[in-house]
Amino acid sequence: MNPTWIFLPPEACHDLSVDLPVQRVTLDECRALSLAEALAELPVHWELVLPVEVVTACAVQLPTQKARWMRQALPFAVEELLAEDVELMHLALGEQLADGRHRVYALRANWLRECLALFAAQPPQAIRVDADLLPRQGSQLLWLHSRWLLGGEAPWRLALQAEDWPALAGRCPSPCIVSAPVGQALPEPVDEAHLLEDAHQWLVRQGGGADLAQGEFALRQSGDGWLRWRPLAGVLALCLFLQWGFNLAQGWYLQREADAYAASSEALYRELFPQDNKLINLRAQFDQHLAQSAGRDSPVLGLLAEVAAALHAEGAPQVQVNQLDYSATRADMSLQLQAPGFAELERLRERLEASGLSVQMGSASREAEGVSARVVIGG
Repeated sequence: MNPTWIFLPPEACHDLSVDLPVQRVTLDECRALSLAEALAELPVHWELVLPVEVVTACAVQLPTQKARWMRQALPFAVEELLAEDVELMHLALGEQLADGRHRVYALRANWLRECLALFAAQPPQAIRVDADLLPRQGSQLLWLHSRWLLGGEAPWRLALQAEDWPALAGRCPSPCIVSAPVGQALPEPVDEAHLLEDAHQWLVRQGGGADLAQGEFALRQSGDGWLRWRPLAGVLALCLFLQWGFNLAQGWYLQREADAYAASSEALYRELFPQDNKLINLRAQFDQHLAQSAGRDSPVLGLLAEVAAALHAEGAPQVQVNQLDYSATRADMSLQLQAPGFAELERLRERLEASGLSVQMGSASREAEGVSARVVIGG
């Protein structure tokens, strides 16, 4: 990618028409053409270079180092240094100087809006000032567009003529380094002089200059619209992470519960069927034992059948079995029953005895849900 710079001439201060002559500069060539021609062949990545005449450069002491608060403090810090109302100006913050102050660049906001409107189809990637591109060493003078640009370590950025330099030289940091095309008369006094083949190309190669595209004029990339949704995306991502963590924790808990139930079931199976040394499929083996017990006319199944018949003798069962225990040693079945009243329990006892079963009914007690009693059948 070959970087491109469009230099606006000093005439842009009062004439922003498409007929304005500009310089299209790359690292390989420098071409003079009209603004309309430059607009027709703008690359995706390019920078706009403004004439220093549209900018007021100064240095101010800011009360904070936090970026957001620095932006808020800028208007108050530069208000007394500007000839126009600060509300009409676009303020851009530059680098911090050795003495702790910050460079500040001010230009009329309406002029900058009008200028950028010409490039609305392909906005610049950055906005620079020609005098601010000069190296930061000492005081720098460059002959460009029929005037001398003044930059360097000092906070000011100016355009001047040769006769103005003697009055300023004593106030500028040394050394004073002047750069100009061959044949250009140099101002005095200077400490060093450099001859250039092309001033524009030499200037862009210095790689300096603050970017004035700040605040409302900051570059808006086509993909930056998602930044408005970034807080919501962050919340959604956090919710997904928490949900994932909850699912993971729940899965771990349920797995532990399942392992505990499996161990309990295995222990119960080994207690019921100690003769089985191999445990391959607990459910299948347990079903097999139940089928075998049913085939041998197990006593417990017979008792269960008699009790079920007695419970359903009156249609819908009125007596509920809350607990059932069977003792193979005593060959009896103990039931904890609950009924609406004593009469229902007595009728159940009579039906069981009529079936030939031995029935022992313990003392019944009345509770909020009805009457509760313990009944022993068989034995």
